[in-house]
Amino acid sequence: MEFQITRKGFSKDFNLMVVGQIISILGSALLRFALSLYVLDITGRADLFAVLFAISSIPILLAPLGGAIADRFNRRNLMVLFDFVSSVIVFIFLFWLISDSSSIVFIGIVMVLLSLVSAMYTPAVMASIPVLVEEEKLEQANGIVNGIQALSGVAAPVLGGILYGMIGLKVLVVISGVLFFLSALLEMFITIPFNQREQDGHIIPTLINDLKEGFSYVLKQSFIFKCMILAALLNLLLTPLFVVGVPIILRVTMQSSDTLYGIAMGLIDFATILGALSMGYFAKKMGINNLYIWIFVTALLIVPMAISVMPIMLTIGYYPSYIVFVISTLLIAMIITVISIYVITIVQKETPNENLGKVMAIIIAVSQCMAPIGQILYGLLFEVFSSKIYVPILIIGVFMVILALATNRILRFEERNN
Repeated sequence: MEFQITRKGFSKDFNLMVVGQIISILGSALLRFALSLYVLDITGRADLFAVLFAISSIPILLAPLGGAIADRFNRRNLMVLFDFVSSVIVFIFLFWLISDSSSIVFIGIVMVLLSLVSAMYTPAVMASIPVLVEEEKLEQANGIVNGIQALSGVAAPVLGGILYGMIGLKVLVVISGVLFFLSALLEMFITIPFNQREQDGHIIPTLINDLKEGFSYVLKQSFIFKCMILAALLNLLLTPLFVVGVPIILRVTMQSSDTLYGIAMGLIDFATILGALSMGYFAKKMGINNLYIWIFVTALLIVPMAISVMPIMLTIGYYPSYIVFVISTLLIAMIITVISIYVITIVQKETPNENLGKVMAIIIAVSQCMAPIGQILYGLLFEVFSSKIYVPILIIGVFMVILALATNRILRFEERNN
């Protein structure tokens, strides 16, 4: 199947996929935020929603299955199917709402189903990017897709909060369902190269064999395996810092007001988006041989973050500590976004098209599973050192230095072997 990629920009098919992503991700983010407010409204208990959110995250473990499916079937058709299924789930949920039901269990089922569809959907998208763009633009393309995901995390609370108060949950559910349906329609006009692979026997054992093949491929390909470990360790060390550490420091240690807390968290989200969208610029300056430098710079930026919460700094005044902490955090968020996208890109370049879906899904599943482990460890560290909050931050910095040295040794050795 032939396809065209323009020299000056991205192909029509990639642009259509991006627009479809914007519509689909916005619909999903709006619904998740609206459901959070709805659960709090009808129960008044945040812990119930926390449990629902934890349960709805479990389907990410099935991402490798989504990768196997993405490598076996037409990826364009899969995107259309998954968005259409999401639309159907949302409209079924709407009919249930209209009947004035308020079962938390049913809300949990809806969240799990949508999360399951998302786990199947993401590998199809990530595996499609390398065949829709030129290799030299792959980093920029991945940055755009990641930027859209980050932007949805910022826009959804703002839009969701406004719309939920103005039009209510039912209308928001309708909007979300329509967005999924529009995304499915748009994706029908995308052309993604697809070569039908021979299938021996029933589809279930075929997919199981494909999964075994995917895990075997990742384990045998030393470079890809090391990139997966790097992605997992970065997620273990730094993602919980932003999810657990930053809120605790701003609200508890610094006792920031609602306004200053909101400004800081908003700026961090903006830094993540900026890092993703500027990937095309940074890609020209990055390489396997200098990746460790980027990680080492991140470790160095953790030092001023730790200094900002030391007692001597806090006694100087609130604003100096706040400014130093926020600036160092913003730079770390931006750099780690660039590193993450670069690692994904080099894996895409090294992986044959027939294994792209499985490999991407395995890396996503492994790295994302590390974040909850890190969050638990961070919670314990910040509790033990609640009076000396700079100690766990410095511990993170030490581990980042070790990771930088290990990255330099392992990946540079891998480059020499290649």
